[in-house]
Amino acid sequence: MRQRSAVRNVVEYAAALCVVKSLEWTPLPVANRLARGYVRLLDLALPRLRAVADRNLSLAMPQLGAAGRREIADGVFRSIARVMVAFARFPSLRRNNLARTIRCEGSEYVEEAFRSGRGVLFATAHLGNWELSAFAHALFRAPMSVVVRPLDNPLIDRLVERRRALSGNRPIFKKDFARAILKALAANEAGGILIDQNASADSGVFVDFFGFPACASTGLAKIAAHSGAAVIPGFALWREDEQRYVLRFYPPVAISGDAARDTQTLQTRLEEVIRADPGQWLWHHRRWKTRPPGEPPLYG
Repeated sequence: MRQRSAVRNVVEYAAALCVVKSLEWTPLPVANRLARGYVRLLDLALPRLRAVADRNLSLAMPQLGAAGRREIADGVFRSIARVMVAFARFPSLRRNNLARTIRCEGSEYVEEAFRSGRGVLFATAHLGNWELSAFAHALFRAPMSVVVRPLDNPLIDRLVERRRALSGNRPIFKKDFARAILKALAANEAGGILIDQNASADSGVFVDFFGFPACASTGLAKIAAHSGAAVIPGFALWREDEQRYVLRFYPPVAISGDAARDTQTLQTRLEEVIRADPGQWLWHHRRWKTRPPGEPPLYG
């Protein structure tokens, strides 16, 4: 990979800091309008994002027409704007004011899992507000270990990691996360892993996802089988009627020990949640980029 210039890093960091601070320091209604404006600029500056979303939706939901796909893509951009505002305002979130931003459902599954003493693996995704879900869990119950990939810009990466850690969460870098996650689980702690990203053919298995083969990492399934930890899907989804998020935990996923089968089970569960609210999943990611041998690429 070509080395990034220091000037580019500084310019990007300055822009990102201005965005974050403008969303943190302004009244909430103003911050929401600003975020929608920033996201609109992103949409215009990077048309490939909408093109990828349209391609993904045409594959996953062929029954939709162009207008239906556009409506969902617009919803995703609105969702991104809400994620930005929540992230910018992390420093003001406390346990005593958290309920204004997010409430929890299904915590009984989590408490029961912790009583087993083998830790909990949260299977989550770029659905709803994935940043807030981990941040809020640390305040609702206890800090957790979160698997992350460092951002290309090291200055922005440090900015993001400082805010993620404000509630006590511990970042674990994706490159060598297994040992750190297993250590946390052995101490009956929690770990969070995003399961919706494209994996390379040598690190994943092909599963059915919205009717098409998608390469998914087997890391979570293997760690769960090795540790005996409970696997609980959890997502922070926006509720328009409440004007806040609901961090919803689902019943634990049974782990068989067959990594391919368990990965398919997790992806099927994720697909069900996305289908119920497609406007909150990040369709802009080239989820079906890795193809089975002999199959042509799905993206131009």
